[in-house]
Amino acid sequence: MGVVVTDAEVTLADVLALRLAIDAPLEDGTELVLRHRTTGVERDVRLGTPGARAREATVAVSLEPLELSAGRWDAYLRGAGGKRSRLRSVDPGFSLDHLDAYALCRRTLAYRSYRTRNGFLALKISDAEPVAEVRSIWFREGRFEVMGLLAYTGLEDDDSRHEAVLRLDRRQTSARLSATATVQGVRFHAAVSLVDVVGADPVAGSGTWEPALEVEGVPTPLKLGSRLDDVDGKRRRLHYPSATVDGVPIRPCYTPDDELRIEVGG
Repeated sequence: MGVVVTDAEVTLADVLALRLAIDAPLEDGTELVLRHRTTGVERDVRLGTPGARAREATVAVSLEPLELSAGRWDAYLRGAGGKRSRLRSVDPGFSLDHLDAYALCRRTLAYRSYRTRNGFLALKISDAEPVAEVRSIWFREGRFEVMGLLAYTGLEDDDSRHEAVLRLDRRQTSARLSATATVQGVRFHAAVSLVDVVGADPVAGSGTWEPALEVEGVPTPLKLGSRLDDVDGKRRRLHYPSATVDGVPIRPCYTPDDELRIEVGG
């Protein structure tokens, strides 16, 4: 079965839309099989015969009814005789603009198609709780500044302004630091004085602060993180320069789950 995915996208309605280059029409009874990479659980969808064109076919599969769990799912085609093979893909499956648009809707699960390192089609499914997606971080004029967009909150991407506060918490000591943030539509910008960060918990000294954004109209605080891209494992891959205040180093970093932290001292 000579089939290659030339275009793959999960639409805003959570439909997996595929364009296939084929050397013969798909036979009646052909199935798309999705297999969870960790558990081995499988879901299959009967495709039938998309059409009589011998060089190209299109497929649309609604993902929500399949009840797919979070994780990575590999895609296979299974013929009427039961033989199956992994579905090859030449589409890298990445568009930052599409991911931004996809994240504007309130969701519980986020679906994304991508091409594996070996050139096969796969799906990445993640829990989609509201989050403040980080796009830029920098130290300047004695401040820590961060900007990005609000994901999965359901807020409109318009010019409306929302009151917001950036909170920094240290779980070890229950210390808290607050600063006013700016939110316009779904875009946010926040800044906090590095002197205030160092001085907020002078007794404890070194430690880690957890930032969160509290936004008018959003019922829960938004964790700051970075997941709407193709860079996994940012704790290993992204290393920011540190700033020094009164001899104390401060630097931003990420957790293994790609959540933002601010490390002081150490």
